[in-house]
Amino acid sequence: MKFGIPPRLGTLAKLLVSVGLIVFLLTRLNPAELLARLVNTQPQWLILALALYFLAIFLGVLKWYALVRVQTIGVSLGELATFTFTSLFAGNVLPTNIGGDIVRAVMLARADRGTSEAAAISVFVDRLMGLVAFFGVALLSTVIALSLWTRSAELEALEASVLAVAAVVAVGGALFFSRRAARQMAVVFEWGPLARFKPRALRLYHAIQVYRSNYGALAANVALSASILVVATFVWYAVARALGLHISLLYFFLFNPLIAFVLLLPISFNGLGPKEAATIFFFGLVGVPSESAFAMSVLFHMIIVLTSLPGGALWWRQRTHSADWASALAPERGGQENEDRAN
Repeated sequence: MKFGIPPRLGTLAKLLVSVGLIVFLLTRLNPAELLARLVNTQPQWLILALALYFLAIFLGVLKWYALVRVQTIGVSLGELATFTFTSLFAGNVLPTNIGGDIVRAVMLARADRGTSEAAAISVFVDRLMGLVAFFGVALLSTVIALSLWTRSAELEALEASVLAVAAVVAVGGALFFSRRAARQMAVVFEWGPLARFKPRALRLYHAIQVYRSNYGALAANVALSASILVVATFVWYAVARALGLHISLLYFFLFNPLIAFVLLLPISFNGLGPKEAATIFFFGLVGVPSESAFAMSVLFHMIIVLTSLPGGALWWRQRTHSADWASALAPERGGQENEDRAN
């Protein structure tokens, strides 16, 4: 007997959360003012925002490449770009339970057969180092926000949440790379039913240990992750200028990580709803009208979707050449949870 939430039900629940939040927010906004903001959008700033987001994606490919290269996996930078765009399409556009990181790992493993463990570890470490950079910036943003504005229950709860999750990431990362922890866990695979997984566990262990002697690759990944956060902040700024808003760039550097932190909760469809609510809350602290903040969030999401579309063409090409890959990306199959992305 299988337990857990059925994939279709989970996706439906996320859609309901997103639709419910969007409808609730719209009932509290002035439709005429919101429409006026969107109609008068300046296209040159949106084009700049698109270009900047593509730059952020390319930086993401580079930071992953830094980790893949030390695993001696035989793929090129161009192939990793293909995997990345396809994963973005799967994660941001398709109504599927297959997360973008899973797509990246599967495509990388299939490109160089026999390296599935190394492929999976490269994706996991890429995500882990990204979280290290993200929480470093988020903690700084939270401290500055609390020092600039009157303390409120919402900001204090956010501070506590950021600290708690950052601590979990730090401890989890330390255990992940710890040889001592690995040795203690190894005894599990001496037990009969799990003994057959021991060879794979050993390959995973060796793939992890590769990074213990390649701190340069980890440092490069963290630095590039921080760069992506900076570029994403400028995307937000360009979107605001497209709407004719003149908001200090400082506030975007403060609020971008905090909005992204809220989206770590996998309770909605691609962040729709919570992202708009968080944008209204944080920019409301500096006097930005709710209609303007909502419009910013909607346009930012449009940028995310548009930059994901090239992955759709790549996915379709791959789909026509591989029937099993098509089934791997079929909506609602596999029952694996979609994992969300902070900038």
